[in-house]
Amino acid sequence: MTATIERPGRRRRAGRSVVRESLGKGVVYIGLIALSAFIMLPLGWMLTVALLPDNVSIFTSPPRWFPTEFWHWENFERALFNPQRPFALYLFNTIFLEFFVVFGSVVSCALVAYPLARMTFRGRNVIFTIVILTMLIPWQGLMIPQFVFFYELGWYGTYLPLIVPSFTGSAFFVFLIRQYMKSIPKDLDDAARLDGAGAFRIFWSIILPLSRPALAVCAVFTFLSTWNDLLGPVIYLNRNEQFTAAVGLAGFISTQNPEYNLLMAANLITIIPVLVLYFVAQKYLIGGIASIGLKG
Repeated sequence: MTATIERPGRRRRAGRSVVRESLGKGVVYIGLIALSAFIMLPLGWMLTVALLPDNVSIFTSPPRWFPTEFWHWENFERALFNPQRPFALYLFNTIFLEFFVVFGSVVSCALVAYPLARMTFRGRNVIFTIVILTMLIPWQGLMIPQFVFFYELGWYGTYLPLIVPSFTGSAFFVFLIRQYMKSIPKDLDDAARLDGAGAFRIFWSIILPLSRPALAVCAVFTFLSTWNDLLGPVIYLNRNEQFTAAVGLAGFISTQNPEYNLLMAANLITIIPVLVLYFVAQKYLIGGIASIGLKG
């Protein structure tokens, strides 16, 4: 019968290793906290300005952090329900627009990506190459022809020029979804065909549910692009009650006396839907980006 005797030197080395590991984690945590605080500085300054009263200088040196006398929370109500700039209506218009644009983009891109990824037919690679090449065409080059086209259709002053193009698909999202669909095993298609399923049934019941991470990436990026779009609504919308949130934000600084406190209050309100969307879709968003990078 033998007994194992642990050497004192080995115990000391193990103790030093634990200390070094703890110190390393501490440094990492401190660095992340400092970086997070630095990133949050603009939001803190925005909240400071949003709570200030009217006609107060905001560009001071050093910068002012949070009001020292009064906290004007009513600025958020004033920003939302200003009769001249009804920002609450602008937010509703943007959400209404988002519903159709996101739906159209996800559906159209998935329908285009499916045959390019799962079907074999003559000219498939040529069609896919043409789709990718359309990414080289700048939107500014199509701006005037599109405006003339939609104006002749009588769509100027409506949401149709902002909604209908989303149902034609996006080359970038077609590429992403196609790469993800190609990674799904072909055996699933063969098994479904043996059970009598057709192409659309396979797409709807098998491929589409398995492609939710890629579809989530498409939906979130489309939402952000539409939410921040200023040029499109400015070109095609001509009535105040039609404007979107981006146009409403621009209206706060286009007057002779910009109301920076109301502008910052409206900015903070605009951030909330984006944060909610991110936290809701975080699981699919991160998983979708990672899986597309690995499988594509």
